[in-house]
Amino acid sequence: MNTLADNTHMPMSSVLNGISPLPHLGVIQAQGEDAAHFLHNQLSNDVLLLPVGQARLAAFCSAKGRMQASFIVIKTAPDTVLLVTSLDLLAQTLKRLSMFVLRAKVKMTDATAQWQLRGLLGDRAVAVVGRLAAWQTVAADGVHAVALYSAVAGEVQVPRALWLAPQGHALPAGAEVSSGVWQWAEVMSGVTLVTQPVFEAFVPQMLNYESVGGVNFKKGCYPGQEVVARSQFRGTLKRRTALVHSPVALITGQDVFTPTEPEQPCGNVVLCAARPDGHGFDALVSGTLQSMPTGWHAGDAQGPALDLLPLPYVLLEDI
Repeated sequence: MNTLADNTHMPMSSVLNGISPLPHLGVIQAQGEDAAHFLHNQLSNDVLLLPVGQARLAAFCSAKGRMQASFIVIKTAPDTVLLVTSLDLLAQTLKRLSMFVLRAKVKMTDATAQWQLRGLLGDRAVAVVGRLAAWQTVAADGVHAVALYSAVAGEVQVPRALWLAPQGHALPAGAEVSSGVWQWAEVMSGVTLVTQPVFEAFVPQMLNYESVGGVNFKKGCYPGQEVVARSQFRGTLKRRTALVHSPVALITGQDVFTPTEPEQPCGNVVLCAARPDGHGFDALVSGTLQSMPTGWHAGDAQGPALDLLPLPYVLLEDI
């Protein structure tokens, strides 16, 4: 099986080190003395005990445990929490969250225009966040940089970080990297946010969220909590997200099939991006554990074959 390290015809230093615009992301702000408590009761992770200046991954689920959005949650002050999310879901997510505010002392707003968002790759990420573990954050002078899961392709490991600063703040130094390269690195990290085409398609474990710090099973109730917990503790996890290589471009939400059950899809594409070296595409696919050994194909059971690649992290086993 080919890897980027095997096939590349580009200098890795120029391709995978730099700063990327993130036009596909937006920011929801929760502000008020009840901000952390309110979000703690809505999301899959602990927000109440999240230290100021730190970040976590979290899902926002329906009552049936299906992910309606997901966030990188950053507590910027005792009364202020930022939710970095997919821009195509921001408006409807903000509206839904606001419906639950009721008497809580918190105001939910779209703060996208107030912030600059950039993705840092390679030595640019290391320069800002060092070698911090994922979700650890460096904060100074109103700027927040969140360490993310590294992209891993064969022997190549590419550190990644999310950088947020108020509008008008100077950008970090470094060459610009295209958003396409950033999305490829996101695919190769095995960790991504929910987007509109897969709205309510997955419970958090189907995107491996419990394995990458996105679910706290010890916190209190939140919408869908019983379904999420039951999936984890009753041995009923039937779908997982896998990393695959494809010879053709795949579309988020696209069905994936296996020859042993050609009549019905066994999975869905979560995110796909072109390899920076031009050798095909890599993608995240959430599919059934039963179908993984039988082979995945795009579009239909006779479609292009998808080659499984190793995930860059270990999956937690259900109990």
